[in-house]
Amino acid sequence: MERTFAMIKPDGVQRGLIGEIISRFERRGLKLVAMKFVHVPRSLAEAHYAVHKERSFYPGLIEYITSGPVVAMVLEGPNAITAARATMGATNPVNAQPGTIRADFGMEIGRNLVHGSDGPETAAFEVNLWFGDDIPTWDRSNDRWILE
Repeated sequence: MERTFAMIKPDGVQRGLIGEIISRFERRGLKLVAMKFVHVPRSLAEAHYAVHKERSFYPGLIEYITSGPVVAMVLEGPNAITAARATMGATNPVNAQPGTIRADFGMEIGRNLVHGSDGPETAAFEVNLWFGDDIPTWDRSNDRWILE
């Protein structure tokens, strides 16, 4: 099983879309194995987005992600990274396919509701950064109806 990190950003939280977004991941068949509601400390935001530090949008990104609470999650399943990102849609909501989170609820790239790891290395880094080893293991009774 593959694990990935996903986050409902401050705009998704403020707009009351937490349940809808989590529901879409779960209906897709991804298993939610860890979750927390947190107001992101600046140090965590800077560590999370360190790859963008030299980009012009970095200061605004840090200000935005620390502006309100987020929901951080670890999702699990076969090809979880690809499945989660497909469920989210293209980074720019106007380019996202209908039926994805970003297409259905977003208008601008700077308020695109969700973040998802873009590859295995990023997922491992982000899961560890946000959750460390504090991820429970559990069996979902309906996996046999979702997974081969």
